[in-house]
This record gives sequence, C-alpha cells and structure tokens, in this order.
Amino acid sequence: MLKTMALTVMAVAVLAAGIFFVGSRPIAVNVASPEQNVPVRVFGLGTVEAQVLSKIGFEVGATLTALLADHGDRVSRGRVLARLDAGEQEAKVAKAVAAVEIAEVNIRRAEANLQKANAVFAQKQVANRRKQTLAGRDIVSQQVAEETLLDEAVANADALVAQSELASAKAQLADARGQLQFEQTMLRHRTLVAPYDAIVIARHKEAGSVVNPGEPIFSLVAVGTYWGLAYVDEARAGFIEEGQRVEARRRSTPQQSFAGRVARIGLESDRVTEERRIYVKGDNPPPRIFLGEQVEFWISVATLDKALLVPEAAVQGYDGREGKVWTVEQGRLKRRLVAFRHRTEDGRLEIVGGLPAGALVVTQVDPAFKEGGAARAIGAGAP
Repeated sequence: MLKTMALTVMAVAVLAAGIFFVGSRPIAVNVASPEQNVPVRVFGLGTVEAQVLSKIGFEVGATLTALLADHGDRVSRGRVLARLDAGEQEAKVAKAVAAVEIAEVNIRRAEANLQKANAVFAQKQVANRRKQTLAGRDIVSQQVAEETLLDEAVANADALVAQSELASAKAQLADARGQLQFEQTMLRHRTLVAPYDAIVIARHKEAGSVVNPGEPIFSLVAVGTYWGLAYVDEARAGFIEEGQRVEARRRSTPQQSFAGRVARIGLESDRVTEERRIYVKGDNPPPRIFLGEQVEFWISVATLDKALLVPEAAVQGYDGREGKVWTVEQGRLKRRLVAFRHRTEDGRLEIVGGLPAGALVVTQVDPAFKEGGAARAIGAGAP
C-alpha cells in the first residue's frame, strides 16, 4: 500500500515538473523588422469617363433631312453634322429680307420729304423776313406781313413732321433688320454643327425622323478629355492629393498598365458607399477608349524611407489611428497601445509611436499569448 502511494506521488511530481517545464519554455514568435523605401499605394475601382461629354441636338423641331456623321467619326469644330427641313424657315427669311428693303425705301422717301420741307421752310423764312421789313416801312400791309409769318410757321411744322417721319422710318428699318436677324438665326438652328473638336460616340436618330427641340441627335466627347474616375474608400483617401502618380489597368487589357496623375478630388463623397471620387488624367492613354469600362487604379500616396510595419491582423482594436499589438521586451510578452499612420496595399500598418526602445513587434498572434509570458523572437526582425 505504501509502495503504491509512493509511486502515485512520484508520478504527480513528474507531471507537475513537466507542466512547469513546458509552461516556462519561451514561445517562438515572429517579429517585424524595419523596412526601407516602402511604397504606399491606395487602391480604387472605377471607370473610364470623359470630362467633356455632350448630347447635342437642335433648338427647334422639324424633320431630319440629313445626317453627315456617324459613330466613331472624329469631327472638327464647326463641321456640319445634321440638317433639318428648312423650307418654311427660308420663306420667313425671304419675307424678312423684303421687309428690310421696304423699310430702306421708306427711309429714302422720308429723307426726300424732309429735304423738301426744309427747303420750303427756308423759303418761307426768307419771305417772312422781307415782308416784315417792308411792313415796318409801310410798303406792304400788316395783313400781308401776318400771312407770311403764318406761312413760315406752317412750313416749320411741315419740316418737323417730315423729320419725325424719317425717324419713324429708321425705327421701322431697325425693327425689320432685327426680325431678319431673328429669322436667319432660326434658319441656322436647322443646321447642327460640332461645338468643338470631338469624337462621335453615339448617333441617336436617323434621317426622316421628326425631332423635338432639345432631343439628342449625337453624343460627343471632346478630344483629349478622357479621364478615369476612381472610387476610393474614405478610410484610405486621407493622404490622396492632386498631382500624385497613378497606375491604372483596364479590365479588357489587364496585361497593360497606364500611368497618370490625380487631376481632381471630388468635394462630395457618396453618402451610401462612403467612397470619395478621384479623377485621374492619363499620361499615355490607350489609342481607343471605351466609356464606362471598369478600371483598377493604384494611387501612390507616399514612399516610406524607413518604416516598421505590422499586419493589420496582428492588431487588436484598430480604429484607423491606433490599436494594441504584442511585443517582446526582455524575453517577455507585453501588449502595447501604438499609433499608426499609413496602410500598405498588402494590409500592413506603419507604426509611428508608442513603442519603448528595444521592443520587438509580433507579426503573428497566437491565442495562447498571455501578458508576461516567456517569448523568443525569430524571423527577420529577431536580434
């Protein structure tokens, strides 16, 4: 009996010693090492867009008689693209031209009448002065003098009437010319021209169609205005600035990459997706562009000369600014609250504060970790 108890006590002692030995043996952990010249890029998914995209049509409605451009054509500014039936409007222009000619004739008649009235007035004025002089000498009667005075006044009134008729004729000419300009403008509205150097990306109507005012006939993109629109998570967009380098790959040609720069940062984020709009202008765009095509963008926001990076999976309670990491300090595990700045595209965070001197950051966390546990650093960051 005593022998059995002794064996049991010995077994328990051996087991306890084994547990103590295993528990006190340092755990091997991977730790991070400082890296140099680390690129920091932000990913955004977006599409090919155009800064200047116009759907153009006529300002008036009529039958479409001619279409002089088609999908894919490159057109220069001022080139005629389409025409509407103009018979009715041409008749209105002809009528307005005739009205201008009539108004010009009326002006010439009024000018002649004014010259005649002025001449009669001058004659009556001279005659009146002479009669008044003779009446003062009692050579002619007072009645004759009064009649010549009245004749002068009537001639003066006739001259004033002729002058007003000339002014009225000039006003009528101005009105006729304005009406002619209006009808000619309406006639020009029946010819559709390219507002700028452009590429026709769509033709919406065919000849013979009756179109309404403002109805689109063509969709145009101004030459050289293609750009990319990237949607970037707000949590990743804080370091993006205009002018930063961008690498892009189209979905149709993933083997090719294109370079560009950030041209504009949208001032309004999407309230639903919480994404920011980033507009990218390409340095070497492909020869043929397809609006709406999906594109992947990588925006270079920084290059870290020297950085200590830890995988985001090894951080607890990360809030975009700080979080807790495991460290190895003098052979023991500790938890530290550290500050972060940049996040690399492979999901690692740059530590910028909160580490004491000599502390090594653990890159792979094990559920068995406990504060103060023995640990032995391994990996590239091990001393």
